[in-house]
Amino acid sequence: MSVDKDTVRRIAGLARLAVPAEKLEPLAGELNGIFNWVEMLNEVNVADVPAMTSVVAQKLKWRADVVNDGGVAEELMKNAPEHESTFFVVPKVVE
Repeated sequence: MSVDKDTVRRIAGLARLAVPAEKLEPLAGELNGIFNWVEMLNEVNVADVPAMTSVVAQKLKWRADVVNDGGVAEELMKNAPEHESTFFVVPKVVE
């Protein structure tokens, strides 16, 4: 892919960037260099490389998925201005 200064001007407009006219040509050269480097990555054979989520191999810690009430409902109700049993009482907002 080749980028010219008209393309840089259009991209800058889409990104809402103010790029002076004298910077368009150098910026096009930089973008072309980046795109050439990315194209070089397509030459790397990655067929036998496993997918990774991190550069460091690590095993995630798992815990049992157990449903519970947290065991602190009564403690929470001590801070509630109004409550019934273990439920907060709030003013009615919808008629």
